[in-house]
Amino acid sequence: MIKFNEIKVGDYLIADNDGDKKQGEVTGLNHNEKQVCVNTGAQDFWYETEQLSAIPLDESQLLKLKFHKQQNDDGTVKYMKGAFRMLLPVQNDFSRFEIWYRDERRHIVQPLSLHQLQNHFYEMTKVHLNDETFD
Repeated sequence: MIKFNEIKVGDYLIADNDGDKKQGEVTGLNHNEKQVCVNTGAQDFWYETEQLSAIPLDESQLLKLKFHKQQNDDGTVKYMKGAFRMLLPVQNDFSRFEIWYRDERRHIVQPLSLHQLQNHFYEMTKVHLNDETFD
């Protein structure tokens, strides 16, 4: 289960509607009822936080979000979107990595879910992380 206070409009999550699990984008938040509105492609629907789960962060998710991958000679892997950077010490190991945007750096020391990366990205860039391309 995801904590309600972790969820922001624009985050990508998995919504479970009676066993039918679909990835969707958060389009609204009801703070009084702690409900989350998610669009899974067909329509917006309100969910309880117990019906939502996180999307694990991996390379396929970054590529869907239009990150560019750079394989370095030392075995590290850099993912780039605009001026935002992620550096993994080991390919496909998202348990520890560094992110930075301009002069702000953050060291991530535990695995993140996709929505958590989206929230870091927004805090650092003031732009929502989605599948749009920008430079």
